[in-house]
Amino acid sequence: MTAALALGALGLAIGMLLALARLALSGKEKDNATALVDAVDALLPQIQCAQCGYAGCRPYAEAVVGGEALDRCPPGGAQTAAKLQALLGSERGIASVAEPKEQVARIVEADCVGCRRCLEVCPVDAIVGARQFLHAVIAEDCTGCELCIPECPVDCIELVDDPRRAPARWRPIAATP
Repeated sequence: MTAALALGALGLAIGMLLALARLALSGKEKDNATALVDAVDALLPQIQCAQCGYAGCRPYAEAVVGGEALDRCPPGGAQTAAKLQALLGSERGIASVAEPKEQVARIVEADCVGCRRCLEVCPVDAIVGARQFLHAVIAEDCTGCELCIPECPVDCIELVDDPRRAPARWRPIAATP
């Protein structure tokens, strides 16, 4: 009976040690995963345009770490996809990535009815205006994400070439020029 109790206590102690080791290692896995997501997120343009199909750059970074395609960021283009491939040491192919458009939104003043729908969807607050008054786009802040175009009920928003822009313009929203 004493031997059985001793073996039971030993088994319980080993089980507790294994459980503690599992908790300690799972925390490190989470830290490593978070660090990798942070690294992927840092390579993305941080314009939160949702053109990749995700709500912003961070959710896309999490998906990339989880196995999502590396070429779903149109603003980042082939250069960002190649950087992601190098960071992840991935052999995931990069299909055809178009280079980023150097365009910004412009509101056709004669057609704008001031509905404010474009203001509500702009991820970088590059559109200003008041209800039932003319709206305008702040070209320096516009990322050309096109999210405002389908929201406009009168089709008064168009993309125009902006030769002043270069891909280096994409920077974190919190950064100041």
